[in-house]
Amino acid sequence: AALPGASPADWVQAPLDPAVRAVLVGFDEHFSYAKLCQALRYLTRGGPDCLLVGTNRDHRLPLEGGAAIPGTGCLVKAVETAAQREAFIVGKPNRFMFDCVASEFDVDPARTIMVGDRLDTDILMGNNCGLTTLLTLTGVTALDEVRGHQDSDCPARHSLVPDYYVDSIADLLPALGE
Repeated sequence: AALPGASPADWVQAPLDPAVRAVLVGFDEHFSYAKLCQALRYLTRGGPDCLLVGTNRDHRLPLEGGAAIPGTGCLVKAVETAAQREAFIVGKPNRFMFDCVASEFDVDPARTIMVGDRLDTDILMGNNCGLTTLLTLTGVTALDEVRGHQDSDCPARHSLVPDYYVDSIADLLPALGE
């Protein structure tokens, strides 16, 4: 919805739903200044009792041919900046999502593999959850980046190193047929 009126004083007059107790920031190709204003108003009205939740912190989403578009992390950062507080991230690399799945299903981390194309989300979550990790090199990560983390003396960078890597997820098809 558009902001009501022509001035900032008018914008804070838009009605707020009294039942709202959380602001969720996810991928939204229609993200706008009006939505940012409303999010801030809900978070300000509710104070710490109004949750600020983000789906993920992906900065960019890769497209074919090396192109990329801004990711959800850009939108989360905008709301965090306006609200002057940090969002609780329910997606990767936070283990929240894994813990929810593991509480519903009998998941044995020692027999589970996390496959992904990003070190800072997919591989980090897998390593944080005690899973075997497999990096596909068809996304945003290059093998040189992995080697840089592997050769580092920084323990935090080691948590970004996968157990295995493949050039493409298609490389797994022969193994899955066995």
